[in-house]
Amino acid sequence: MNAKKEPSIWQGFKAFLMRGNVVDLAVAVVIGAAFTNIVNSVVKGLINPLVGAIGTQNLDHYSSCLSSSCKGDQGIQLMWGSVLGATLSFVITAAVVYFLMVLPMAKYLARVEARRKAREGTHEIIEVTELEVLKEIREALVAQRGSGHDER
Repeated sequence: MNAKKEPSIWQGFKAFLMRGNVVDLAVAVVIGAAFTNIVNSVVKGLINPLVGAIGTQNLDHYSSCLSSSCKGDQGIQLMWGSVLGATLSFVITAAVVYFLMVLPMAKYLARVEARRKAREGTHEIIEVTELEVLKEIREALVAQRGSGHDER
């Protein structure tokens, strides 16, 4: 009976934690949580006052009534101001993440890749040139041997 020993739960958990994508995900969650405060501050400090110039600073107060009377909790209200506020928060978050994180990182990675390809290209040119020189040396040696062999 040759039974394979299965890894313990603890070993599996350690292997899971040591994967690179889990660590990246944890960092992303922490940065995202901190970034939420920045976005909320932008919405409260910039967007809401701009909207407040037209009406109220709190977008939650914007609503439409679908029934004949919407006093207090009675009636059917569409709270479109809340949806607009959440949409603005999402768009601002997406824009800041794209323009301040994704776009610069993509440009940086493209530059690194271009440098790497340029280095590989010069390396290949040098190798080809060295190979050609070695072939010429070999041909010269063969020619010398041939000419020296005929003189005897």
